[in-house]
Amino acid sequence: MNILDKIIEQKKIEVADSKKKIPLTELKDSELFTRQTFSLKESVKSGSGVISEFKRKSPSKGIINDKADVLEVTKSYEKFGSGGISILTDEQFFGGKLEDILKVRNDISIPILRKDFMIDEYQFYEAKATGADVILLIASCLSSLQVQEFTELSHELGLEVLLEIHTEEELKHFNKNIDLVGINNRNLQDFKVDLQHSVNLKNLLPKETLSVAESGIYSIEDYLFLKKKGFDGFLMGEYFMRNENPGKAFEEFIVEVRN
Repeated sequence: MNILDKIIEQKKIEVADSKKKIPLTELKDSELFTRQTFSLKESVKSGSGVISEFKRKSPSKGIINDKADVLEVTKSYEKFGSGGISILTDEQFFGGKLEDILKVRNDISIPILRKDFMIDEYQFYEAKATGADVILLIASCLSSLQVQEFTELSHELGLEVLLEIHTEEELKHFNKNIDLVGINNRNLQDFKVDLQHSVNLKNLLPKETLSVAESGIYSIEDYLFLKKKGFDGFLMGEYFMRNENPGKAFEEFIVEVRN
């Protein structure tokens, strides 16, 4: 069993527990459930296109930054021009939690991506109730039918969809209703990074598709390479979170990009 399989098995347990603790009716009655969401599609079309991430740890890298404050970091990301915020909400493997979105929602005015392993309809109502604007669908752990059904549900809830793919086979999960396609530079099976592989996959997408390069962007050179190859968005977390002050690291990165 690889790490992705382990995560999905654990996620099934967590979702079942959440359903017992907070019924769907309670989620629908939450204050944030009726809020007007922000569009990540629109924000990546302007500025740097960077979607900056708040991430405490990962299975491949271990602890990245478990001292940073989620509100302080995300406000800095917004202040210096981030196109959106990605917040990990998986606790066991990535050290995140849904409460991280709740903590920052009323203090930032740019799109928030709930980055998690979405396998059950309940999680989409959770995302809406906590103030997320976008959800992540990972093709490697979903069927094409699930992607289609989850996309329809997301749109019914006013959420946008970022579909993550890594292989040519996973291109079959794409449908015309997907808002953005994220191409993971890192293989979820062995965690190796290959930027050119992502470029090759991007070139197989319909031309009008908004594309987001994900993971393994470790330098300004990586960013500029991917931007030159036509990517619209760039999901970056570890590059900033490795620093004691992630917000300052993001500011310095944006200054360098503009120069």
